[in-house]
Amino acid sequence: MADTYTPPVTGTGVKATIQRIGGHLAGMIMPNIGAFIAWGLITALFIPTGWLPNETLGKMVDPIIKVLLPVLIAYTGGRMVHGQRGAVVGAVAVMGVVVGTDAPMFLGAMIIGPLTALILKYVDKFTEERTKAGFEMLVDNFSAGIVGGAMAVVGMLGIGPIVETVTTVAGNAVEWLVHNNLLPVASVLIEPAKVLFLNNAINHGVLSPLGVAESAEHGKSILFMLESNPGPGLGLLLAYLLFGPRTLRPSTPAAMIIHFFGGIHEIYFPYVLMKPRLILAVIAGGAAGVFTFIVTGAGLVATPSPGSIFAYIAVTPKGGWLGSGLGILVATGVSFVVAAILLGFGRGEKAPAEPETAPRTDSATDTATESAIGSTAENVTDNATSAGPTTTAPATREA
Repeated sequence: MADTYTPPVTGTGVKATIQRIGGHLAGMIMPNIGAFIAWGLITALFIPTGWLPNETLGKMVDPIIKVLLPVLIAYTGGRMVHGQRGAVVGAVAVMGVVVGTDAPMFLGAMIIGPLTALILKYVDKFTEERTKAGFEMLVDNFSAGIVGGAMAVVGMLGIGPIVETVTTVAGNAVEWLVHNNLLPVASVLIEPAKVLFLNNAINHGVLSPLGVAESAEHGKSILFMLESNPGPGLGLLLAYLLFGPRTLRPSTPAAMIIHFFGGIHEIYFPYVLMKPRLILAVIAGGAAGVFTFIVTGAGLVATPSPGSIFAYIAVTPKGGWLGSGLGILVATGVSFVVAAILLGFGRGEKAPAEPETAPRTDSATDTATESAIGSTAENVTDNATSAGPTTTAPATREA
C-alpha cells in the first residue's frame, strides 16, 4: 500500500531506510486523508470560533480526532503488515493508546498498529503447523484476541505516558527559547512538534499564557504568532500541488482551503509525515516568518483560533496588518521554495509517467510497421522470384 504513494526504494543505506519509513507512514496516513478532510470541515464549521458555530454538531470534533482517526491509522498500518487480521488487532491495540492520554495519538497509532500486526503474524506462523484440523478458527480467534488485548494494555501503560513526557519536554524547551529571545530558533522545535500533533499543547499550554501576559503589558504579543502562522503549511501544500506525487495532487486544493481559510493546520501534517524530509521546509518557513514578525514589530492581541487568515486579521491591532501579512507571505514563500527543492521540482514524478505512454505508442507503431512490411514482402515474394524488390514491385503494380 505504501508503494501507491511513494516510488520503490532500493538500497540498504540510511537514505533508503528513511525513504522506506516515509513510505510506510504514507501508506498509513494517505489512504485516510479523506477522513482528515472531513474532520477539518466539521471543525472549521461548527467549533465555537468556526463559520457556523453549533454546539451539538461541534461535539463530533474531539471523538473524530482522538478516536476515529487514530483507529483508522492503526487499522491501515496493521492491514499493511498482516492483512485483515493485522488490521483488526491493530485497531484493538490502539484503543489502549487512545484512552491512555488526552492528546491525539497519531504517532502512537502509527507505532502500535503495525507492531501488533507483526506480533500476530509471528504467532500465526507458530500456531499454523501446530493446530489440529477442525480447531483452526478457534485458535485464530483466540490468538488475535489475546494479542490485541495484551497490546492494548501495553499501549495504555507505555506509549501514553511516553507521549505526555515528550509533550512536556517540548513545551519546556520552547519556553526556554522564548525567555532567551531566540524566537526564530523556536521553529526548530515548534514545527516538528506540530507535525506530531502536539500543536495545541505547545500553543495553548506554553505560548498563549506567555503571550497573554505580554499582551496585557504592551497591547500585543508576537508569541501568539509562533505556532499559529498558516504560511509554512500553505507553502508546503503549494509545493505538493505543483511537484508532489501525482496521486496526491488532487487532494491538496481542498487541504489548502481548510488550512489557510479554515485554520485547521492538522490537515497538512500527514503530507509531512509522508515525506519526513519536508519537515525542513516548514521549519525554514516558520523561522523566516518569525524573523519577519520581529523585524516589522508585528504582534497580535490574542491567540488566533483557529489559525486562519481571517482569525489573524481579526486579532491584529490597528495598523499592524502589514507586518502580519508580510510574515505570512514570507513564510509561505520560503516553505514553498525549500519544499519544491526537496521534492526535486517534480522530476521524480515525471519520470515514471514516460515509460507508461511512450512504449505503448512505440510498440503500436512498430507493430503496424512490421505488419505493413510483412504484407508488402509477401506480395513481392509471390510476384517476383529473381528480380530485386525495387524494380519488381512497381512492375507488379503496373501489371
